[in-house]
Amino acid sequence: MNRKTVVGLGEVLWDVYEDRALFGGAPANFACHAASLGADARIASAVGDDALGSQAILWMQEHKLSRRWVSVDPEHPTGSVRVELDALGSPQYRFAPEVAWDFLELQNHWIELAGQCDAVCYGTLAQRSEKSSRTILGFLEHTQRETLRVFDVNLRQDFYSSEILSASIQRANIVKLNHEELPVVAGLLGVRCDDERSMCETLIERHSLRCLALTRGSEGSAVFLDGRWDEQLALRVTAIDTVGAGDSFTAALIMGILNQRPLSQIHAQAARIAAYVCTQRGAVVPLPASLTSM
Repeated sequence: MNRKTVVGLGEVLWDVYEDRALFGGAPANFACHAASLGADARIASAVGDDALGSQAILWMQEHKLSRRWVSVDPEHPTGSVRVELDALGSPQYRFAPEVAWDFLELQNHWIELAGQCDAVCYGTLAQRSEKSSRTILGFLEHTQRETLRVFDVNLRQDFYSSEILSASIQRANIVKLNHEELPVVAGLLGVRCDDERSMCETLIERHSLRCLALTRGSEGSAVFLDGRWDEQLALRVTAIDTVGAGDSFTAALIMGILNQRPLSQIHAQAARIAAYVCTQRGAVVPLPASLTSM
């Protein structure tokens, strides 16, 4: 079986906890988890010409991820975010401004990657700057018709708008979001419905989505794929850190779709992996073999 080329497009940063800093950024987390599930994963981003940038590149090399599509910006620092966890492991974020991934450039080898990839995952955060937003949307325009273009919404602080959401979903064929983001996205996109299912189905119909995944935390998740819905109850785990759980869910979902597995199997594996990540510190953690095989 040929390995699928999967791209995490957007921010690379360090999640700064009270006692440590860990490699992160939603698209980077997605790519790392996809790699653990068998993908030929690429991260397309930028870091600064500083100590944190060097550490990010070293981290990628140690985890056998190519840094070819991660630029080194000599003028802006590597991204970071202050992470504060509540008693349930849910995070609050404070992002550093004017960092390297705010100045992404659509280079020729990025365009080449866009035309070759099987899936690309992007969100709203890296589009907080006009320059990076143009680059991300430009990358998507160079993908093939059959490429899975995955809009993993990830609303953070006030780094989103109706314009960013509209441009992003118009280019997507897969959308992943959580139950808190859904009414915000629906409202900004002019979807006037009272219940989650109606909001989701309106988004699916309006934007001709192949797949929509809705995660609900302790209430489980729902996935629409190729005309069918599948519901999963939440697994009972003791969550200590939910950072990256959604990114792992997205990675498992996309790898299952690329490998043409049945929806119920795809969804169950995604739910199990996300639940496991919640029990670990940090967004990118080694997954046990029992979770990476069907």
